[in-house]
Amino acid sequence: MVNPAAYKPRAHVKTPVLSSDGSFWPYMVYLKCVIDHPRIEVGEYSYYNDFSGTDLDYAKLLAPYLFPLSPERLIIGKFVQIAMGTRFITSSANHQMNGFSTYPFAVFGGVWGDAYTPTYPPEKDTIIGNDVWLGHDATVMPGVNVGNGAIIGTNAVVTKDVPAYAVVAGNPAKIIRMRFDESTICQLQEIAWWHWPIEFIEQHFDAIVGADITRLMAMANSRIIP
Repeated sequence: MVNPAAYKPRAHVKTPVLSSDGSFWPYMVYLKCVIDHPRIEVGEYSYYNDFSGTDLDYAKLLAPYLFPLSPERLIIGKFVQIAMGTRFITSSANHQMNGFSTYPFAVFGGVWGDAYTPTYPPEKDTIIGNDVWLGHDATVMPGVNVGNGAIIGTNAVVTKDVPAYAVVAGNPAKIIRMRFDESTICQLQEIAWWHWPIEFIEQHFDAIVGADITRLMAMANSRIIP
């Protein structure tokens, strides 16, 4: 058992949430520790929570159509919070859409596979920025770029790029509001606290989760850059 009074989560810990009895909550995982997929990149401290079980195939759960030989990538930044049921529908899920039928005859191989050359929509990477929160059962469609600090609502279907610090919801997802004014968002992008060393982040939790941009900027300026 771990002493809760001395415990500090670190990026190499698979199940980082410590319960009051000193055991680790088994349903939340740091994705960087559990995904080994050639087309998925995950930043440190980004987690996924799923109550359906433990030791799941997290790559398949999150991106079921992203194969080892797929041309596109799924890129997830740091400190991303992903709720149960979130799915990334990547470009390899697309069917040909420029003809009369979308049926994928060619994927079956054999005579069907040799009958014609399919032309699929362009492959684009799906990119999730840093400190993004994706709500329960959110779906992100192929090639979408979600900016830093965005919030994706429960059951949202995201079909277009999401600006930094926007709150989106619905199907298709639309901007409900911006979390902060334009000046504050620009400063947050400049500060980029998610790239600070974890020890410096720990020293300034209250400023990071607070809403005083002047203070947070002061914290950023006080940091000694090696």
